[in-house]
Amino acid sequence: MKLSKFCDESLVVFGLRAGNKEEVIEELVELVSSSNMVKDADQLLKDVIERENLVTTGVGYGVAFPHAKTRAVKGIVIAFGRSVTGVEFDAMDHKPVHLFFLIAAPEDAIGAHLNVMARLSYLMKSEKNRQRLMEVTSPGDVLALVDNVD
Repeated sequence: MKLSKFCDESLVVFGLRAGNKEEVIEELVELVSSSNMVKDADQLLKDVIERENLVTTGVGYGVAFPHAKTRAVKGIVIAFGRSVTGVEFDAMDHKPVHLFFLIAAPEDAIGAHLNVMARLSYLMKSEKNRQRLMEVTSPGDVLALVDNVD
């Protein structure tokens, strides 16, 4: 599965302006709302925040995967955001988060949703991959990197 089929260059931002967790989610939902996969940006925002309030999606190592299964999307969609300064995100390791993958999936996309999460998690386990995502300067490089998960 090529993860780039759920994301395109317009859904990549290198300079997140957000200063806190909720602002990050708002900024990424606003970005992803330009996708034709998103039917209702307000509902998506509500669902992602509701999911985040259950337990943090800040997995550590400077990475977070805010996500939701929601009726607000027609298909799986991924947005990527990077914050050079980092954002306090209640991460499991209590460190700021720099790399964010917002993942939205239809409520009935259980298997595919979990596969996307697993592949991104595997990708982000690698310090080399995390460093590359901190250094890349083109959205195309982000998409190429997420597609090179073995």
